Amino acid sequence: MNIAQLLVRSAQVFPDRDAVLLGERVLYDYSEFARRAGALGGALCGMGLVPGDRVALLLHNCAQYLEILYGAWCAGLVVVPINHKLHPREVAYILADSGSRLLFSSSELGQDLPCDGADTVQLVDADSGAYAALLTGATVPPVPREPGDLAWLFYTSGTTGRPKGVMQTHRNLLTMALCYFADVDTVAPGDASLYAAPMSHGAGLYNIPHVLAGARHVIPVSGGFEPDEILALARGLRHVSMFAAPTMVKRLVEQATARGEDGDGIKTIVYGGGPMYTADIQQAVAVMGPRFVQIYGQGECPMAISALSRTHLTDQHHPRHVQRLSSVGVAQSGVEIRIADGDGVPLPNGESGEILVRGDAVMAGYWGRPEDTAQTLRGGWLHTGDIGALDGDGFLSLKDRSKDLIISGGSNIYPREVEEVLLQHPGVREVAVVGRPHSEWGEEVLAYVVPKPGHTLDPAELDALCLTHIARFKRPRQYLVLDELPKNHYGKVLKTALRDLEPSPNPRRQQP
Repeated sequence: MNIAQLLVRSAQVFPDRDAVLLGERVLYDYSEFARRAGALGGALCGMGLVPGDRVALLLHNCAQYLEILYGAWCAGLVVVPINHKLHPREVAYILADSGSRLLFSSSELGQDLPCDGADTVQLVDADSGAYAALLTGATVPPVPREPGDLAWLFYTSGTTGRPKGVMQTHRNLLTMALCYFADVDTVAPGDASLYAAPMSHGAGLYNIPHVLAGARHVIPVSGGFEPDEILALARGLRHVSMFAAPTMVKRLVEQATARGEDGDGIKTIVYGGGPMYTADIQQAVAVMGPRFVQIYGQGECPMAISALSRTHLTDQHHPRHVQRLSSVGVAQSGVEIRIADGDGVPLPNGESGEILVRGDAVMAGYWGRPEDTAQTLRGGWLHTGDIGALDGDGFLSLKDRSKDLIISGGSNIYPREVEEVLLQHPGVREVAVVGRPHSEWGEEVLAYVVPKPGHTLDPAELDALCLTHIARFKRPRQYLVLDELPKNHYGKVLKTALRDLEPSPNPRRQQP
């Protein structure tokens, strides 16, 4: 089982279908896509690389990304995707830790890498004539691989220490792709996958179901997320699907609203990677219609833990519609979900605990870290570190990361619950709630709020809103206004950075 065989199959069945586009310009069809990948695979084998060797990609979103992926897989190699926005020393660490032998990059991205950790890696400029020459040789068929062989080595963000390499196998990736068809969306002839989020992350993995179906792959000319560009591409190309973080969805909806548009030409927006608040998805559906599907996943089980279908998102007549909107859906077909206490004992429906997952989409482990692997996969289940609860219908509500849980006076406070309430205020654009050390209560609740343009936020109004909807002990003890929330390269709010803004306890503040 080699994931590259999916491209070979599509090239045989749909050779003349448009495959890769830059904006609205077709670069090549599936026959040429497979030829280029097969030629690159042969060139990599000719360079002395052997199955299992690691090949890193440090690139902006570009057409070369796809052909390098499949060329590497064709040669039986392991792809190490690296976010191009990382610091050079972070990149060097990943190259050294993974033992990558080859780095596909561009001259401007690769020139600042420090010698330590990157000096043994051969650099190939994907924009150069040398790279183009690699595509001119004879094609080779995909090297046979076992289902459990490594295919994708993804490094976590490292917010709690050095990033860890998550080992994804050919079986993991195929399971994820099949779950897309079963639980997320269908892919029809003429559909297009638009890569506006980084291809080094989950958005890039969604190429696989679209390759399998012989769909189009569209790289924005900007190489990233530009709302006006996306709306224009959708109108021109039609039947466009894309993955987006919730912050991206919010920006796209705001731009569509400002332009008086409804997302014409967009088929599906799959969102995930962070909390989508109820008010935001309600607004998105109101403006753009039933174009949305939510997924919940992790690097350790990418894109494949749960899904909230467009049917559930738009079924306003269901008596628990609002509750379902605030959930992340039901278990995808390739996994089982369990809620457990600290000892791994299953909890009944409605009780909050750690989300455990098992199935063929779950990683093989962490690269070179057997102790971390054993701890995270103990008992045969992936311990996600996320807190959630299942209802009687199988819908999973994601409370928070376990590290974000606030314990004040012995009571558990889930920041997302407080954030959902504050977002009901008409003047609040964004909010993030964190815990701050308190000498008497252990922690107290602190809210960072971003006002909408032209609005001034009154703490008394925010307090009153909280007291109307949640218990008094959960309301924030202080509101701090920011122009914007700190986010990482994938659009996730960095609560660690927010905690660093207010590191000191406030012993004079009394618990109401």
